[in-house]
Amino acid sequence: MKNFSAFDIIGPRMIGPSSSHTAGAARLGRVAAKIGGDDIQNVVFLLHGSFAQTYRGHGTDRALVAGILGMEPNDENLRMSMEIASEKGLNFEFIKTDLGDEHPNTVKIIMTNKVGEKTEVTGSSIGGGSIKITQINGLVVEFTGEYPTLVVRQIDQPGVIAKVTKILNEFEINVAFMRVFRHSKGQDAFMIIETDTVVSKEVICKIKDSGKEIIHIYSIKSI
Repeated sequence: MKNFSAFDIIGPRMIGPSSSHTAGAARLGRVAAKIGGDDIQNVVFLLHGSFAQTYRGHGTDRALVAGILGMEPNDENLRMSMEIASEKGLNFEFIKTDLGDEHPNTVKIIMTNKVGEKTEVTGSSIGGGSIKITQINGLVVEFTGEYPTLVVRQIDQPGVIAKVTKILNEFEINVAFMRVFRHSKGQDAFMIIETDTVVSKEVICKIKDSGKEIIHIYSIKSI
């Protein structure tokens, strides 16, 4: 028998007509922005399936932009997100596309920062405001954002996982789920660590410093 959370039964607090098309879309944009980092200047939203067909009528476009701006699904400014983004100098574009065998409510978000660095995040709104991230920079991953999450981009080398988990243990942070996704042995990889408590900036800084020591960690993002 399937277990349901209170979130599944009650639903999300949100602005807009649809939990999948607005609340979920806002969460997708917000998670993508955290992965993309600071100074995002340009965003292209590749809309798939029902997202592509109904994004204007259901407010998916405004919700996605709101998420990029860091708004929560229940933010009253969500309705004005596109105007606010334009005022802030954030360029955005929506393109209908076919992403293949993906959930109908799927978007690929391509973000470019002020120095021209690109980050791609693909995710789906799977109902009731819940989401699933399925790709980062073309690498297949999987996490929902329901837990505090660390996204660690690394080189797939021995010792990296042990170094990070040792630091988490030092601060008594319990790991709920952890998975590592890689292109191939010794190449670019992502460590997805979902924890029971929010990871503080102090811990993140210590992990970043350890990454400098072992030269195998490119970045760490807190979701």
